[in-house]
Amino acid sequence: MRKTGFIGLLCSALMLFALAAPFASADENDDVPGKESLRLLLEGNLRYVSENITHGGQSMADLRSELIAGQHPFAVIVGCSDSRIPPEIIFDQGLGDIFVVRTAGQVLDNASLGSIEYAVEHLDVPLVVVLGHDGCGAVNAAVEGGEALCHMKYLVERIQPAADEAIKMGNDSELLDNAINNNIMNIKKELEDNNCILSERIQRGELAIVAARYDMDTGVVHIMA
Repeated sequence: MRKTGFIGLLCSALMLFALAAPFASADENDDVPGKESLRLLLEGNLRYVSENITHGGQSMADLRSELIAGQHPFAVIVGCSDSRIPPEIIFDQGLGDIFVVRTAGQVLDNASLGSIEYAVEHLDVPLVVVLGHDGCGAVNAAVEGGEALCHMKYLVERIQPAADEAIKMGNDSELLDNAINNNIMNIKKELEDNNCILSERIQRGELAIVAARYDMDTGVVHIMA
């Protein structure tokens, strides 16, 4: 079903604004890393929101045969494990298009970092998107406090700085939202500053890392930075 009119125009405007935001300081003629990849993702999200997806009708057998020789994803999505937010669907992408690393709350560990590094170093992916979402249960657990059991304790401990920062900001009505945003930005900064492979690629102008948040109500992915 194709949706037109005001909703379609609004989604298009949001996509164009979001595309410009993280690259606002770059000259139009610069070969900005990841810009084309981000455009493809946001166009896919627009199709998803407009209920005009294009990848549902692919011939899976033919596509699988094409991908046997290797993969060439154009973006890495570092997302939450939440079952309601599958990146391939919300960005309307098919097999082989995006390299997805998912943990609860987008928490990074050695396995997830190594996976991201592999995609950037060996598959030459030019864009990493840290994708959080509304109502994140892992972030909410850190905000509410209490004892986390077994390995869930690791998740809460990694998210806790974002929750503590949100508490210091005040405004209880927006506490969870602020903690979610803080967590997304903290993960983006960690990838940019504390990783030899990613940092070197950024310095050489070969990689961009973008923070984004998924709106559970509208389905729109908003670019934060």
